[in-house]
Amino acid sequence: MPLKSTRPLTPTQRFTTLNHQPTLAKKRPERALTEAKPKTGGRNVYGRITSRRRGGGHKQLYRIIDYKRDIMDMPARVQSIEYDPNRSANIALVAYASGEKRYIIAPNELAVGATIITSNTANRNDFIVGNNYPLEIIPPSTRIHAVELVPGRGAQLARSAGVAAVLVAIEGGFAQLKMPSGELRLVHPKCRATIGEVGNSDHGNQKLGKAGRNRWLGKRPRSRGMAMNPVDHPNGGGNGKSKGGGGRQHLMSPWGQLAKGFPTRRRSKTSNSMIIVHHNGRKPRGRK
Repeated sequence: MPLKSTRPLTPTQRFTTLNHQPTLAKKRPERALTEAKPKTGGRNVYGRITSRRRGGGHKQLYRIIDYKRDIMDMPARVQSIEYDPNRSANIALVAYASGEKRYIIAPNELAVGATIITSNTANRNDFIVGNNYPLEIIPPSTRIHAVELVPGRGAQLARSAGVAAVLVAIEGGFAQLKMPSGELRLVHPKCRATIGEVGNSDHGNQKLGKAGRNRWLGKRPRSRGMAMNPVDHPNGGGNGKSKGGGGRQHLMSPWGQLAKGFPTRRRSKTSNSMIIVHHNGRKPRGRK
């Protein structure tokens, strides 16, 4: 079991449950596949904070991930499964027969020494974990991840730890996908996808146990709006939780943007026409 709890000898250990993965490689990342990741502290080019509660954290290197999988019909051998501080999923270092190495999102059940391939053709027994094909040749009901939205652009959908989309059918010149959120949407059948679901499914079950571990991740403290004064936040004010301004009103941001139940997706968004059913079970306007 990857989740690991410790003896409650200290207050921190009493509430800590960490994702223990002894099978991950204990080596530095491939140097040619990394680049610098400067920290911004949530500030823009003018030095003004545009993303709150960011700052500090451990130094990180960005791992360059191969989302396009554009080396065709050449087998690649998995050399290691590694930790990536920039995402919830683990990554796999693969070496192609030509000697080139690349990082990919590590799917569940992909083991060191396995061989994967990217191709536009496949037999019945070729749809194994890690292989990459266009949606139009993948059998229906297959669990897939790292799905493209536009052919050739690279994977954009289903990349987080433990998630997978399901290919429902190919109809009317489009592939129907059921997303991890429950959304049912259309995607061009030439878009590529990788077989299997993303690994490290226990990532979301961790309990950090202490505030310091959040600071290591670059997350700064957060004050609740309800604990502020009315001049600082719409939810502030009141002696305790009061109806006049202490938490009874709708939750919102300091600038008045509703935080729960308010749709923030633009109705004019071009890709709205590709959504059959939203994640909440509702159909888009104009679709029957």
